[in-house]
Amino acid sequence: MFKRKVAPPRYHSLFEEKAHVFEKFHEPVNYRDTWQIFRIMSEFVAGYQLLGKFEKTATIFGSARSTEDSFAYKEARKCGELLGKEGYAVITGGGPGVMEAGNRGAQEVGAESVAISIQLPEEQILNPYVTKNEGFNYFFIRKVMLVSPAEAAIFFPGGYGTMDEIFELLDLIEIGKIKKIPVIAVGKDFWNPLVEFLKQSPKELIGAIGQSHLDLLRVVDSAEEAVTIVRNSGVHKVLCDPSDPTDPHCAQTMNWRIFRIMAEVVEGFEFLTREVRDDVTILGTNSLGKDDVYYQAAEKVAFNLGKNGYMVVTGGGTGIMEGANKGAKDAGAESIGFSLKFDDVARTNPYLTKSLSFNFPYIRKLVLTVPSKAFIFFPGGFGTLHQLFEVLTLMKTKKMQEMTLILYGKKYWQPLDNFIRETLLKKYDTIAPEYVDLYKIVDSVEEVDQYISTLKK
Repeated sequence: MFKRKVAPPRYHSLFEEKAHVFEKFHEPVNYRDTWQIFRIMSEFVAGYQLLGKFEKTATIFGSARSTEDSFAYKEARKCGELLGKEGYAVITGGGPGVMEAGNRGAQEVGAESVAISIQLPEEQILNPYVTKNEGFNYFFIRKVMLVSPAEAAIFFPGGYGTMDEIFELLDLIEIGKIKKIPVIAVGKDFWNPLVEFLKQSPKELIGAIGQSHLDLLRVVDSAEEAVTIVRNSGVHKVLCDPSDPTDPHCAQTMNWRIFRIMAEVVEGFEFLTREVRDDVTILGTNSLGKDDVYYQAAEKVAFNLGKNGYMVVTGGGTGIMEGANKGAKDAGAESIGFSLKFDDVARTNPYLTKSLSFNFPYIRKLVLTVPSKAFIFFPGGFGTLHQLFEVLTLMKTKKMQEMTLILYGKKYWQPLDNFIRETLLKKYDTIAPEYVDLYKIVDSVEEVDQYISTLKK
């Protein structure tokens, strides 16, 4: 069993306590370094090999800040215990708080208690209830292992990282990139305000999600209810779909799929190095047309950016992305899209001057979230929310330098801001006060221009 390292009783996240020790990992993957490329390949293989050893797996997510006497810790421990009794290997990020609780419950009933942890040069914070661990140097690979392969995902109250993980999982299910599994949120007092935001803003205001998408998330009040849903789901061994040649979730030895993943990593970073500089990234829903005020605002914002010498980067699709690419192209600027392939076909808008498409969502996301001069988030659905919370998490954990982060549209974003301030910060203490002001909410193109004018090229 792994021994706990000595650590202060409270810290903001699994990674913040020793932020200085992973400064060397701040740099993007050096695709010219052959050994780094092979190491990435080996981490994918090792991760899938570990997860492929278990007949049934379920992943528990939640705050590293949760204390032993909290609702989240107690219910996560009970959840690990009940899942263990059902024969599931319980997977967590291996850290303290909710992660520790889930591993503890599983270990106490003799079940496999698995950590997908992050390796640090000087210290690895690992809770003492882990029976098997796979450590990763690369955060994006680690999150792939946490988010996508399990047969159930159970979320307890958490901060930005938990929000990133739940929205990424919902997005991957929505767009059909992974199998539909139970996604369960435990604690109605915590989660219901977020559900109300999803109904009010993404669903009703802009139509980015429908009721069927909301129904992917099951909100319950206890570990017992969560495990009952898992037990009755009928989902079994979704780690690999051999009929899909683009499915990376195959726990096999190194094969051509791994090389395809690596080819996309190399191609993506080559493109960034060769083609992208002085760029601003604009993200938002693909569901709005040219007559929508948010589409028009994105077009104006991107036009002004282009006139001021900035490249504009988007996800390359329709809606907000199309508006932004159109504005940039009309300004005579580089208009770049990183799109996602479906059935090996990229869905792109006609206003791109340069583009690159990806089969694997997490490689596309990695390229999209490489630090630019600023990020501007327009209203969107699960994908936009996932990207937002990923950027917030990267900045919070010092994996990305703090930069200008703008949320456009107060009517859309204000309910989410209220959830962050009232629930995450005040009621549940899943984020620290200094992290609620990492973003700015604006309501006009002029406000965006004012923030952008402060950037240095």
